[in-house]
Amino acid sequence: MARIKLQIPENISFSTHIAVRVSDLNYGNHMANHVYLEMMQEARMQFLAQYGYSEKNLAGVSLIMGDTAIVYKQECFYGDVLQIEVCATDFGVRSFDLLYRFTKQDGSLVCESKTGMVCFDYEARKTVAVPQEFMVKCQ
Repeated sequence: MARIKLQIPENISFSTHIAVRVSDLNYGNHMANHVYLEMMQEARMQFLAQYGYSEKNLAGVSLIMGDTAIVYKQECFYGDVLQIEVCATDFGVRSFDLLYRFTKQDGSLVCESKTGMVCFDYEARKTVAVPQEFMVKCQ
């Protein structure tokens, strides 16, 4: 089976911390798969907010997720405080990637992930160009 390989930069300037809640656990008593996506969205919202943006207003356009990938390295349990680092990369005309690195307090790697974000006009129901203003701030 071919494995997904993500190239996460060593130094990322944005990070946040999110604790694993009891409601985040599944029948295996570890963090459920869908919670990683929820934490990625929370980290993404905080990443965008540092520049004064949101998913609904990225310099005048909105965002929609085109794809996602998560490469798991170890389990997370109730009470773990996860550091989630986020950076923007691979800018195209209408899309870009957000890369995420999850680590525990001891620095051990939990997972690496990405979301392919597409700039979108929800009223016209079509993709639009990535705002130059956003690209400049992220590089």
